Amino acid sequence: MHFHSMWSGDCTTTPEEIERAVVASGIDVVCITDHNAVNGAFELAAELSCRVVVGEELRTGRGEIIGLFLRERIPLGLSPVEAARRIRDQGGVVYIPHPFDPMRANLHRESLSELTELGLVDAVEVLNAKTSLQALNADARAHAERFGLGMGAGSDGHVAEALGAALVEMPDFDSADEFKANLHSGRVVGHHWDQPRPWCPRIVPSTKAV
Repeated sequence: MHFHSMWSGDCTTTPEEIERAVVASGIDVVCITDHNAVNGAFELAAELSCRVVVGEELRTGRGEIIGLFLRERIPLGLSPVEAARRIRDQGGVVYIPHPFDPMRANLHRESLSELTELGLVDAVEVLNAKTSLQALNADARAHAERFGLGMGAGSDGHVAEALGAALVEMPDFDSADEFKANLHSGRVVGHHWDQPRPWCPRIVPSTKAV
């Protein structure tokens, strides 16, 4: 539910590398959540052998929010409430990544509380494979349980080798609404994975995040 490609400004993972990782891992669905961009996800949806959910990890004025099932890019720098409402306006899923990890651009606690109280959160990432302190993932799970939110998981991978380190096993779905409903019967599985990219000579095609 949380993976990056070369269309993210801090990632050089190519479509070919992602495809090999998809085949090796047996992943059925991958949410491509590039930073402030969706065009890579649309391209990958046409190229990968698995299903792709178009997402965006967008920087708000108070931390990061992921929108899933997007039709177009949402600009960075909005307030969390405005960003969540724009995701909902597209029929998308509002997903909060690494909500309590102070080492990341996590959504500020008061903003998470505000969004939750307004009913603008669909799911919380309760297992982020790059979060090294499991107590932080546990805090995220406690928040989801307290408010009856969907529980998500993802590698937050910026290298192909990370794909599948954390995921949700859940029933199949045909829409964003069915995806949200099925998350509640899903099973979060995975482990910590935050290894550096092995060095290799590489040429990454030029991309523009839009």
